[in-house]
Amino acid sequence: MGGGFYISKFVGVVGIVFGAGAVATVIALAVVYSQEVAKNEALSPTNGGSTIKPPVTTPGGSTVKPQITTPVIPTTAPSNEPWDKYRLPDTLKPDHYNLTLWPRLTVNAQDLYIFTGNSYVVFQCVKETDLILIHSNKLNYTKWGDDHLAKLSALGSTPAPTIKKSWIQPTTQFLVLELNGKLAVGESYQLDTVFVGELADDLGGFYRSVYTEEGEEKVVATTQMQPTDARKAFPCFDEPAMKAIFHITLLHPPMTVALSNGMEHAPVEVTEVGPKGPVTVWRTSFDKTKKMSTYLLAFIVSDYDYINSTNDNVLIRIYARKKAIADGQGEYALNKTGPILKFFEKYYNATYPLPKSDQIALPDFNAGAMENWGLITYRETALLYDPKMSSNSNKERIATIIAHELAHMWFGNLVTLRWWNDLWLNEGFASYVEYLGANEAEPDWNIKDLIVLGDVHRVFAVDALASSHPLSSREEDIQKPEQISELFDAISYSKGASVLRMLSDFLSEEVFSTGLSTYLNTFAYDNTVYTDLWDHLQMAVNSTGTSLPTGQTVHSIMNRWVLQMGFPVVTINTTTGLINQQHFLLDPSTAGSVPPSDFKYEWIVPIRWMNTGLVQQQIWLEDKTAIKPEMTVTGNNWILANLNVSGYYRVNYDNTNWERLLVVLSSHHESIPVINRAQLVDDAFNLARAKYINTTLALRTTKYLRSEREYMPWESALDNLDFFYLMFDRSEIYGIMQTYLKYQIEPLFKHFGNITGNWTNVPTGHMDQYNQVNAIRVACSTGIEECQTLTKGWYSQWMKDPANNPIHPNLRTTVYCSAIAAGGAAEWEFGWDQFQAATIAIEADKLRSALACTKQPWLLNKYLEYTLDANKIRKQDATSTIVYIASNVVGQSLAWDFMRDRWNYIFTQYGGGSFSFSNLINGVTKRFSTEFELKQLKQFQADNSEVGFGSGTLAVSQSIERTTANIKWVAENKDSVQTWFTTEVPKE
Repeated sequence: MGGGFYISKFVGVVGIVFGAGAVATVIALAVVYSQEVAKNEALSPTNGGSTIKPPVTTPGGSTVKPQITTPVIPTTAPSNEPWDKYRLPDTLKPDHYNLTLWPRLTVNAQDLYIFTGNSYVVFQCVKETDLILIHSNKLNYTKWGDDHLAKLSALGSTPAPTIKKSWIQPTTQFLVLELNGKLAVGESYQLDTVFVGELADDLGGFYRSVYTEEGEEKVVATTQMQPTDARKAFPCFDEPAMKAIFHITLLHPPMTVALSNGMEHAPVEVTEVGPKGPVTVWRTSFDKTKKMSTYLLAFIVSDYDYINSTNDNVLIRIYARKKAIADGQGEYALNKTGPILKFFEKYYNATYPLPKSDQIALPDFNAGAMENWGLITYRETALLYDPKMSSNSNKERIATIIAHELAHMWFGNLVTLRWWNDLWLNEGFASYVEYLGANEAEPDWNIKDLIVLGDVHRVFAVDALASSHPLSSREEDIQKPEQISELFDAISYSKGASVLRMLSDFLSEEVFSTGLSTYLNTFAYDNTVYTDLWDHLQMAVNSTGTSLPTGQTVHSIMNRWVLQMGFPVVTINTTTGLINQQHFLLDPSTAGSVPPSDFKYEWIVPIRWMNTGLVQQQIWLEDKTAIKPEMTVTGNNWILANLNVSGYYRVNYDNTNWERLLVVLSSHHESIPVINRAQLVDDAFNLARAKYINTTLALRTTKYLRSEREYMPWESALDNLDFFYLMFDRSEIYGIMQTYLKYQIEPLFKHFGNITGNWTNVPTGHMDQYNQVNAIRVACSTGIEECQTLTKGWYSQWMKDPANNPIHPNLRTTVYCSAIAAGGAAEWEFGWDQFQAATIAIEADKLRSALACTKQPWLLNKYLEYTLDANKIRKQDATSTIVYIASNVVGQSLAWDFMRDRWNYIFTQYGGGSFSFSNLINGVTKRFSTEFELKQLKQFQADNSEVGFGSGTLAVSQSIERTTANIKWVAENKDSVQTWFTTEVPKE
């Protein structure tokens, strides 16, 4: 992903004799390394190491997702030697590391940014062995006096065996030391190394981020270790279960700030030897860390400023660019961190385990954020808030991401899962409780409801495919870095969150948090597997007398949700009381390609329900079918199941009950809870896709929207109608769909005009502010003249006076898009100029998405070219920008041609395992619905089989599956959809 070059053969070239403490040798090594690099510019670009970060769900289900860089793995079959396996042997256990790193924030004579380091690790031998394997990737080592890459010494009375042979195994990313004798069980040893690496701009390991402040370019040296990139910063036992204590020291330019997991000590001025003679640097050391995993390490050198407060003896600091701090952009995060920490202390019944909580905003960062213990790293848009520039959705994103990361301080950091196959529990848990933490910070928002749109509905779409996968994987199936990277997907995060929310709901939050508390206290500073949590929740069930279905346990219920993919559709016949469940597949014809399940795709389903507006006692569906007489109704009475969508399943009814529910929606929709109004729409559209009900029945759930003012049902309907737009916006149906939606949105548009004093104020409610955006977006895109006049007027007013933007931050994304879509080159170029001039990442993001709205193909082609120029679009934003362009009907084919044409370049430059590649492939192909497009997609798969797709591999097969289903859906539904819209459009 970087602009530098990697010399895999350099190890062994440098024959410098190194004596302990001879830091000058490190500098000499850097010079030799640079010269070696300069000679080898013909080698391929840096393209290795895995960096992953959490996806972040924003309202409406859009997601900022991880990116990863992954080494190209040779296709030759490895030997059976330990160094050709990807997992560490169980022979050694680290105790502590002592690590000194010196990142160079300016280029050397060879125009490279580098870092140098020396470290030692003290480890214990737990099984007799004559082999040391320690992870190392893209590091080049100084040879010691005995011509080996490391020095081994014993800490006990028995001398350490000498090293027979040492080398780097690049495929499995090991530094290998074969010994002339055995290490003794129970003895401790020390392994010293001196090394150099490139401080590349590849966003993984120890990397550099660049920004401009007051005309001056500044460099930040920062880290992203998760899941397998600590080995790119220093040699280490880089697996989550290899917990150790870390003593870290950083050398850095005077007046810069050094940060790490532990509290920093005052810097000491020292003189080191550089290539041009003595250099004055500061040496900052840190308190030793708690016992922790390598993927949670962080070290950063910057020219940043900070603000701070103290909350119950915990020092809270927000670090950012000096101007961002001076402008008060860290205040919101600072004010909310304390209350969220306090909430989690109470929720877990465990005090925060560290003396400080640092949070830092980085210009270049591939994810939303990363939960490094004591030093959380964020994208600027995920931490910095400016009331003049930031919308309420930006504010919500900041609150939820802070809560997500702080939740990990206990769940994930204090207690860590043993291996990556259980990643879903770590990320799913944080993705659930982020809503609880944010609710504590902003109690007026009703934010807990939004998990239904942001996670449950979002992941239903993926988990209803035959190519989905279970939450939990077998440990032996997850070995290579790119296999680990593939786990950071919507299933792990959003399905994990959804099933844990369901579990908390049927146990009760009190019982759930009791089990959590004993789990965290029992396994503090240790590692677990997911069933350990089930054990502790079951203990809480037993101690509180909580009732579960007879003969069932937390294990027996949850195994079905965790060990098999997918989810059920529960069908209720309100005439007979018969309930049944079936594995829900968006395309029922794919049932034959679904892998077998030990549980036969049956689940133990908790059902919360109401009868004609009255909440009933929860029931359980434990078998494929059951008779529930209490669920029979007559007359105008109706049944509604899965209240508040607390369960991870869809609900279907007999046709009579559907008709009754439609009557309730059209006559007094408030009788149905607002979350369930959103659910009825979403379930109906998806049941129609899967052929359980007619498509026209699903469309009828949108008729009542003329009287709906709440955000969630509208958002659900627009999300689902978006599929109809994707399928038909290149056909004759587009016009009548637009006319229908224009008719439906008009009352909502007028409502917001009225309650905002003709658009001069902002609605008070959080969700109302979201729905105001929906009203303007849809009103403008369907051609309501008053709306288009409004947005064009605001934008042209801004063009006349660029220093004074009259558009409220909440409305900017949609107003910019509407005005740029309606305009031409002048509007686009003004938007581009403002994007380049933006000093606030949140504002830049709004403009970046809006620039993709133009209807001019030549401008979209120009914008596509910009995406692969890191001086114009940051690397972290490239793939999402291409997806924005593909979302525009004019840009879709341009983006597809561009992606196909440049795949080799994108893949190698932007990282072979990048999680955002699955977003890219899915985003660019989501409109595909013709045989011609399917043929192109299969050709794309075949043409690039050698290059590969990294962790986007599954996305290619999902896109083929989705396109096949789309083709069938259009063929089966086009005529009836056209007839329905024609009938429903009001006659002028």
